[in-house]
Amino acid sequence: MRRELVLAGATLALALAAAPANAVDLNNLVGTWKWTDFTVKSVTCNTNPSGAGLCMTVIAGPQNIGMEMIRSKLEDKPDGSFFGKIAHPATGAIYNTKMTLKGEVWHMDGCTDAGVCATGDFVRQK
Repeated sequence: MRRELVLAGATLALALAAAPANAVDLNNLVGTWKWTDFTVKSVTCNTNPSGAGLCMTVIAGPQNIGMEMIRSKLEDKPDGSFFGKIAHPATGAIYNTKMTLKGEVWHMDGCTDAGVCATGDFVRQK
């Protein structure tokens, strides 16, 4: 009996250690987000050619309205972040981007293949 309890405790400890402390999934990205003069809307979808399972479209701003921003499958990382190719809402340039959720803010940080880098915070709109 004692051996079984020790094994059960060890199994639980391993399971907890394997799960990220701030587990986030793509559903946390669903919603309407604002960055500078741009508003983007994220929805689950199966029509995105990248296979991302998520579509993020510019719905308001000075340009590129209707542009799909997600250009690759978003890979979830053990630290709770996502990595993928994202089109910049202002320029359309494709960035290799790390996305991290901090409360009601998605922080995006990345660089293009040519080495141009950008960062930005997308704030959830209520």
